[in-house]
Amino acid sequence: MSTETKKLANPGPLGLLGFGMTTILLNLHNANLIPLSMMIIAMGIALGGLAQLIAGIFELKQGNTFAGTAFVAYGSFWWSLVAIWTLAPKGLEADAISMGYYLLVWGFFTFFMFIGTLTHNRTTQVVFGSLTLLFVLLAVGDFTGIASIKVAAGIVGIFCGGSAFYNAVAQIINGEHNKKIFPL
Repeated sequence: MSTETKKLANPGPLGLLGFGMTTILLNLHNANLIPLSMMIIAMGIALGGLAQLIAGIFELKQGNTFAGTAFVAYGSFWWSLVAIWTLAPKGLEADAISMGYYLLVWGFFTFFMFIGTLTHNRTTQVVFGSLTLLFVLLAVGDFTGIASIKVAAGIVGIFCGGSAFYNAVAQIINGEHNKKIFPL
């Protein structure tokens, strides 16, 4: 029997790609650049939900409470959002005020996760800082019904998703080349 320990892969880039790619696509819709379609819903289920949940479970298995909590929570966010959009029985659909509170609760959670990033790299801080702003803007947009606030949120969301995508790709490329090519 070997005493050699097997090195576990970093699940973070998978979770960040799941988050980043779906966030970009959803916020292209929020910015009124594309319609809400099955493409966004499918990405929300597969990459936003499943990939983040898998990454989160592996992060927790490795003892990383912050990343594990983030990926499991935001993966569950995607599944809950898709359920809200597609599974509501007649008469139980979410109205704008309810969605505002839903998004505001996620904004509070994300703000506290942002505080946790103050010990992390700058790119992770940018992801969580812009995500906090995104949730607040989306909530305010739902509470007020002002379409331009949703469009502004969409622009922030595209930036947020792009930051997460960059973070993931930087970790992959830096790890593969065993040196810092893309700064974090």
